[in-house]
This record gives sequence, C-alpha cells and structure tokens, in this order.
Amino acid sequence: MSAQTYLAYDFPLLSAFWTMLWFFLWIMWFVLLFRIITDIFRDDTMNGWAKAGWLVFCVVLPFLGVFVYVIARGKNMGRREIKQARAQQEELNAYIRQTAAGGRTSSVDELARLSEIRAHGDITDEEFRRAKDLVLTGHGPAESSGATPHASGR
Repeated sequence: MSAQTYLAYDFPLLSAFWTMLWFFLWIMWFVLLFRIITDIFRDDTMNGWAKAGWLVFCVVLPFLGVFVYVIARGKNMGRREIKQARAQQEELNAYIRQTAAGGRTSSVDELARLSEIRAHGDITDEEFRRAKDLVLTGHGPAESSGATPHASGR
C-alpha cells in the first residue's frame, strides 16, 4: 500500500457518508441559488438594471454572487417573502369570501330592501308579507316577488 491513503476510502461506510454529504450540499446550493434568483425578481424596490446586474453576477460568478447577495441584501429576503405570503393569503381570503357569497345578498339585506319599498308605498302590505315569506323560506329573492301583477295595478 502507498503511504498516502484516504480515510474515506479505507472505510466504505465513511465513503458513502461523504458522498451523501456532498450531494446534499450540492442540492442545498441550488436551492439557495434559486431562492436568491426568486428574491431578485420579487423585490419591487430594485429597478430593472439592478435586477439584471444581480442576476448576471449570480449566474456568471455563482459562488461569489450568491455570497455577496446574502451579505448585502439577505436581511430583507425574509421580509419580502413574508410580505408576498401575506399578500397571497389576503387574495385567497378575498376569493373565498367572494365565492362563498356567490353574488347573492343575504336575507336580512333583502328584508331591509323590501321594508324600504313598502315604506315608499311601492308595494302593499299583502305583497310585502308574501315577499317576506318567500325570502324567509328561501324560495326566491326579493326582486322576483316585488314585481307582482298587483303592484302594477295601483
């Protein structure tokens, strides 16, 4: 045997450990690189030239570019990510509210509108009672009950 031997290759399990370590470090490097590239495009405070400069720096000299970016702008990376996550959550909540409402008004709103129509004298008390029954049973909106034939006969 030669005088110079490598410890990792003397023990096969240690060799597998070193291989896995380098593999995971390599994967973590790419995750960090793509996260920084995403952050470059996410940042609204930078103009286009600054984004292009950072992107070229991170692609042409990846190790140096990433380390300089993390040192120079890493503090606000988390803040920008939290800001984007909150904006996405607000958009999701607004979409859920809009979808859950379904464009329909609640029965309380319909009853209030019927009461206003009756107060103006546009419908009679009997028409109001029938429309109110329809709204409370859920068989129709107040709009369809307000346009009864009796209302046009006045």
